[in-house]
Order: sequence, then C-alpha cells, then structure tokens
Amino acid sequence: MNEQNKKTIQEETPKTTQGVPASQPSSWKRAMSKRWVFPAAYIAAAGIILTLVWVYQGTGDKTLNSDPASGVVETGASVGTEGTAVGGEESVEVVAKSENFGWPVAVPSEISVVKPFYDSEASTEEHEAAMVQYNDTFIPNTGVDLARGDNKTFEVKAALAGKVTRVEQNPLTGQVVEITHSDNLKTVYQSLADVKVKQDDEVKQGDAIASAGVNELGKTLGNHLHFEVYEDGQPVNPQGYLPEK
Repeated sequence: MNEQNKKTIQEETPKTTQGVPASQPSSWKRAMSKRWVFPAAYIAAAGIILTLVWVYQGTGDKTLNSDPASGVVETGASVGTEGTAVGGEESVEVVAKSENFGWPVAVPSEISVVKPFYDSEASTEEHEAAMVQYNDTFIPNTGVDLARGDNKTFEVKAALAGKVTRVEQNPLTGQVVEITHSDNLKTVYQSLADVKVKQDDEVKQGDAIASAGVNELGKTLGNHLHFEVYEDGQPVNPQGYLPEK
C-alpha cells in the first residue's frame, strides 16, 4: 500500500481515546440538530394546551347553568318549585327589584298639573307659567302643583316608600310633610290638610299621608297639592319621575 492510500485510511478512521474507538453521533442528536425540530415541538405543545383549555371550558359550561329570564343562577343542580336546589343548594337571585315613583294622589286621572316646575332651560313662556306670585314678588316654582278641575279636595299619598323626616305648619306653604328615601331622594308635600303621619313614621308607597288643602302662597290655586322632589339636596322636576297616567 502506497503512502497516499495509508494517509487516506488514517484520515477516515475515527480517533480513539486511550484505545477506545470514538463513538459516532447518536440519531437523537442528529435529529435535534435539524432546524425544523424546535418549531414543530412548539406547535405540538401549543395544540395540546389549546385542546385541554377547550375541554375544561366545555366541562364548566355543563356545571354552571344560567337563566337570564328568571334572574336565577343554578350551580350543578336543578331548582325545585320553592326556589331551593334539589341537591340542597339554595338558588341565588341576581336581579334586584327597584321601586319606581308613583303619583302622590289617589286617582291620578282626576288630577292635572296647574303650575309646572321652573326649568332654567325652558322657554320664556314656560318660565312665566312656572312663576309663583306672592304680593309683588315672583318666585320660581320648585315643584309642581296638582289640583282637580272642580276645586274639590283629594287624598294625598306617599310617592315612594321612606321615612317621615319633617311635619310642620308653615305660614306660607301650609302644612308640610317631608319623606326621605334611599338613593339620596326626598319628597316634600305642601298645602296639606288632615295630616295622618308624624315625624319618624315609616311609610310605604301609596300610604295615605294627608288631604289636599289651601295655603297662603298658592291661594289662587284653591285646593291643591304642592309636590317637590329633591335629589342630592337639589330640586328636580317631579314630572321626570312620575309615571304616565
């Protein structure tokens, strides 16, 4: 064998360490050296995670049932006729009932607004209609005045449930009843007669509190009710709270 062939054989022969032949690169290492291996592994792992999330969400939807129409959420059990879950868990009511204003009179169809609330953004004509004249002074009306067409008296009722926080006799506005409600609301009833409530009484919506009468400030209106609504201590238009007849 010539020198050139010997040299070639020596170059192709794996190197040894202390007489042990050098190991060939494993197939695993050769596979990991490929550029596409890590992206493929990442995509496969992401697919497995997404599948697990989808399965978990599907299980959660089966255990939690919601009925928006009834306002009741059920948790893994059916609800009996008395609103108690068959599995022993009580149903949770998630819709709160809110009380709306009612007319402060017994028969709203018999009553008309004879003097409206003074709205600063209204027209000049509406401003004139909402001014209360007392002697030579004109005062903006801070409520609405309600009366019958035949000038007869009528029953006055609480427009909203609350606590009576003031009952007094005023030389200009007559007998006055004030009722404080939740949500920083307050209603005031003036020009009353035959008051049936006293301070600190708790009243329900529609409870009779007095009868309509006359007072010095609105004497030209005859028997009437002067009704005011305050929100956060400021007078607001009561007709914005009262329902349609």
